Amino acid sequence: QSQFVESGGGLVQPGGSLRISCAASGFSLDHFSIGWFRQAPGKEREGVSCINVKGDSPTYDDSVKGRFTISRDNTVKTMWLQMKNLKPEDTAVYYCAARYGSRAYSAGDYEYWGQGTQVTVSS
Repeated sequence: QSQFVESGGGLVQPGGSLRISCAASGFSLDHFSIGWFRQAPGKEREGVSCINVKGDSPTYDDSVKGRFTISRDNTVKTMWLQMKNLKPEDTAVYYCAARYGSRAYSAGDYEYWGQGTQVTVSS
């Protein structure tokens, strides 16, 4: 059972922008670090970005650095991933996730997951 509700995915042309959202349901994010992961067909789930409880010191995978921005607002229990200058290789199902305490970089370290939202970059 998903503890998050994701939204905002879709089809976008190369070079375009998209923002995906993830809202927590039934619990507070105050003590949770959060992350975004993605999984393309035939590939393993990979980390895109993560951020700590306070919302500072974000980290990004090299493939998205300078193009993606992670953010969060604990007061509305929501996190976002702003994606710019999208490329066809960004096509994947994107998942939000949360873990209690400090941030982590491996999917296996996260306890709560969204249902995933499809992002397709194609002309």
